[in-house]
Amino acid sequence: MGPIKLAADAESSSAASFDTRDRKMRNSLLERKKSFASVSMGEEKPFDFFRTFFEGVIAGGAAGVVVEAALYPIDTIKTRLQAVHGGGKIDLNGLYSGLTGNLTGVLPASALFVGVYEPTKQKLLKTFPENLSAAAHFTAGVVGGFATSFIRVPTEIVKQRMQIGQFTSAPDAVRLIISKEGFKGLYAGYGSFLLRDLPFDAIQFCIYEQLRIGYKAAAKRDLNDPENAIIGAFAGALTGAITTPLDVIKTRLMIQVILMSDIKLLYGILSKGSANQYKGIFDCVQTIVRKEGPTALLKGIEPRVLWIGIGGSIFFGVLESTKRLLAQRLPAPHQDSNTKHG
Repeated sequence: MGPIKLAADAESSSAASFDTRDRKMRNSLLERKKSFASVSMGEEKPFDFFRTFFEGVIAGGAAGVVVEAALYPIDTIKTRLQAVHGGGKIDLNGLYSGLTGNLTGVLPASALFVGVYEPTKQKLLKTFPENLSAAAHFTAGVVGGFATSFIRVPTEIVKQRMQIGQFTSAPDAVRLIISKEGFKGLYAGYGSFLLRDLPFDAIQFCIYEQLRIGYKAAAKRDLNDPENAIIGAFAGALTGAITTPLDVIKTRLMIQVILMSDIKLLYGILSKGSANQYKGIFDCVQTIVRKEGPTALLKGIEPRVLWIGIGGSIFFGVLESTKRLLAQRLPAPHQDSNTKHG
């Protein structure tokens, strides 16, 4: 029985050794599969929605206010370029017109967007397969954009009406828009706003997050503020260029007015033969292409790319630095883990 037992032990040892090698090989292959578009969530911990939401609200509000105040004049020039017909000239006076009123809308909108985006992103990253992290980021951007659209659309309406000189103060703008056009006047072009901003938010944050994942994997360390800012600038500029036609359509639809008495104040934006130049998104596109040519859909692309590129640099730089400061100052969760996310 001794030789048989010895042979059995040797066979068992060989099998165990084979299992160990096989397990190591599978783990090695699994590690190689973690590509540019995948993230590791590390050890699981209870999902702290309120903490993530709170940090997102603070960081998003701070980033939104800083970038809006810094780049508002470029946005004003872009809006006036898109609004004027043909070869008309734009007025470079009052480039900060409407900034104060706009900040009252930008602050809650940016705060709410990031507050919704961050927990949605983290929840989706834990739900989706690792190789679908881009889908998680894209979806979270859509959810965040839709949640804030009810704040951002009226804010955008008031801002653009003031930028083209129709009103001199935000309270007057809100009061007169409601009195002349009804409450729905504050949501003029809502569909075109969603058409532009939902893809914009989703694409920009998806590009930014994926570039950060790839850079962190290559550098094997966390990114510093200048690196976050550079990635944010690239993501913003690229997304801004792609979505310029949607921005032109949104601008044209939003600045329409109902009463003919306002036409003279709009630098010739509306034709004198009708009170409502465009009947909808598709009619707007057809009218612009027919009367002004396809290139009119790219009006304002230079200041838009410049504005959003620099804005992306500032926004994501401030956002990440604020998130890091909050993480350092706020009490750590009860269960500590080295969770990583995009």
